[in-house]
Amino acid sequence: MRVGEIIGKVTLSQSHPSLKGASWRVAVPLTLEGIQGKQAGRAEPIVIYDEIGGGNGMMIAIAEGPEASAPFHPEQKPIDAYNAAILDHIDVE
Repeated sequence: MRVGEIIGKVTLSQSHPSLKGASWRVAVPLTLEGIQGKQAGRAEPIVIYDEIGGGNGMMIAIAEGPEASAPFHPEQKPIDAYNAAILDHIDVE
């Protein structure tokens, strides 16, 4: 799981029937430096599946790979990454 920041949204004209009712967001995964606000800590943007209502500028937890579709068992969804949590606050020491 990685921490990321939502920077945009994706609009689809069609999608898999199991994906109805959710949104697609563009998120930037962050390293420690990115979490601290440094530009060098921002990775390439990715598209994520979002059922919990993340918005631009929000910090989120991103699940990727097989773990991304696991919460939807037994009806697995064809996704590679999803918004697992909206993070209210991150403390870095």
